[in-house]
Amino acid sequence: MNFANTPSFANQGLPPGGRLFLCVLASLALLVGDSQYGLMEKARDAISVVLYPLQRAANVPLNLTMQVGDFFTAQAALKRENDALRERDLIQSSHLMRMSSLEKELQQLRQLNALAAQPSHAGVVAEVLYTGRDPFAYRLIIDKGSSSGVASGQAVIDENGLIGQVTRVQPLSAEVTQVINRHYIVPVMIQRTGHRALLYGFGGGVEVRYLPISTDIRENDLLVTSGIDGVYLQGIPVARVKQIDRLGGAAFARVRSEVIAGVQSSRFVVIMPNRHLPVAPPVAEAPADTAKADKKSP
Repeated sequence: MNFANTPSFANQGLPPGGRLFLCVLASLALLVGDSQYGLMEKARDAISVVLYPLQRAANVPLNLTMQVGDFFTAQAALKRENDALRERDLIQSSHLMRMSSLEKELQQLRQLNALAAQPSHAGVVAEVLYTGRDPFAYRLIIDKGSSSGVASGQAVIDENGLIGQVTRVQPLSAEVTQVINRHYIVPVMIQRTGHRALLYGFGGGVEVRYLPISTDIRENDLLVTSGIDGVYLQGIPVARVKQIDRLGGAAFARVRSEVIAGVQSSRFVVIMPNRHLPVAPPVAEAPADTAKADKKSP
């Protein structure tokens, strides 16, 4: 087939000038018809419906890019905010723990000051500095010494009961042996009955020894100082009975007790003044003349 003599499509029909005139005329007609009568409104609506999925598809990459950027930006902002909140929570937690500790110390100091101000318990308030070097000796070092009037043998208490006794004194500090020391002995009595006994420390705890098996003692009985030794005032709480073992054939009961005072937790203590037993008045000697008369009389 010979295409050389076939006329081209551009050479067929109206000349270019005529086609341009027809296009301009059609455009003007459409513009006038649309502005005056709204001829293209439905056509635009139909075209917009057809092209809407294409528009959405064209915007998908941009929307995804923006969403990914917003996601990472939000994650970074949330991480910064979370770190700031965690840091603030730690700071507030430390402040809260400090405030709780200070409130507990303040309450303890108020109780000790009120106790030390009583005429029967007048003493010196001291702070526990540290424990002794030997963890099994159960000794405390306090910040009051001989310069504050502390002397060896004085009883040491807290707001709950007996802590121990001053056993060594230095000018600015003193050593306190606790009631749970294995060499410590306290004369006590059962508060409910008034029966006297001896409370022994055994290294970490206390127990009543050499108590007759028939003694009226029960669990949860309160043991207080009896005051017969001349060191402790009468009625200071020492321990509470926890377990009583009455073995068949044994002459004495074994009484396990729990110390009431905060021997391992108290930070402030009161050093009680020395208590001396009254000295018996001297026996009056008979006059010499009377003695001689007694010898001469039959």
